[in-house]
Amino acid sequence: MNAEFFQAIEDIEKEKGISREYMYEKIRQAMLTAFRRDNPECEDNVEVIIDEEKKATEMHINKVAVENVEDPSHEIQLEAAKKLKKRCSLGDVVPVPVETKKFGRIAAQAAKQVIIQGIREAERGIIYEEFNSKSQEVLTGVVSHIDPRSGNVSIRISSNSEFTEAVLLSGEQIKSEELHEGDRIKVFVVEVRNSSRGPQVLISRTHPGLVKRLFELEVPEISQGIVEIKSVAREAGSRTKMAVWSSDDEVDPIGACVGPKGARVETIVSELGGEKIDIIKYSDFAEEYVKAALAPSDVTSVTLLEDGKSCRVIVPDDQLSLAIGKEGQNARLAAKLTNYKIDIKPVSEGF
Repeated sequence: MNAEFFQAIEDIEKEKGISREYMYEKIRQAMLTAFRRDNPECEDNVEVIIDEEKKATEMHINKVAVENVEDPSHEIQLEAAKKLKKRCSLGDVVPVPVETKKFGRIAAQAAKQVIIQGIREAERGIIYEEFNSKSQEVLTGVVSHIDPRSGNVSIRISSNSEFTEAVLLSGEQIKSEELHEGDRIKVFVVEVRNSSRGPQVLISRTHPGLVKRLFELEVPEISQGIVEIKSVAREAGSRTKMAVWSSDDEVDPIGACVGPKGARVETIVSELGGEKIDIIKYSDFAEEYVKAALAPSDVTSVTLLEDGKSCRVIVPDDQLSLAIGKEGQNARLAAKLTNYKIDIKPVSEGF
């Protein structure tokens, strides 16, 4: 191994972020694998020394100096030992150099595979660590392939300088959205798993976390900690309800999220393919919170029931269908948002 070899290791460290120490260890393993393939009788008495300063590597077998050799793989005749170590005595351990050029073709191929596998494992580890740090975050990806049978979409996502392929399953796609190869879209990283085939990044376009993160990216007051998103309830592609709260009485949390002339919320609605977003003000008082959650309908009264998890809501007769919503969507999202079971009744029923 010469200076060019050590330069190549340095280049790998710079380009792929794989440490030299890691690569040297893999090379040691590779050389030992190659040697032991042709010399199975030699086990733990083989040593590889990589000297970075001298730009050289050595391999030797540690053998004991004896009068009569019985085990050539572990012993060396005293006279031969003295040629390697002048002041050698019986019982001394002598490092016997190994000529790596004599490795067989199969052994050399095995060594190559160990090094290649080592690089792959290191690359997978780097990619896993990078994307695992982005779990529960939003990343931008490019649609690279659409499976016409399953409807699953392959997306090339990036984080800093790392890239990987992730699959957006059909069940994690917005139903009303039509994707095409080359489209740039934002996805929510649900989870990152480390498998034998490399890191698997689970992504979604339907997760409520996508809406939350998009608002965090778009609204400075949220990133500054002034406005807080308390809860999100979503039926992807159709409607989202989001409860917000402000720690500063002079900052309107709803106005901050809507933005000047609705610009901020419109940016997010556009990213989500026209999904409607209701932004309501959070309250620690359950009655006020449930009332706000049922917007845009008017609410006459909200009464908490004894179980502490349910409430009865009274609305004007002409607001009943609006409160319930098309196919029950408004009431369903309000219940998810507030975590209360909501029973809606019209005033005419006499409650």
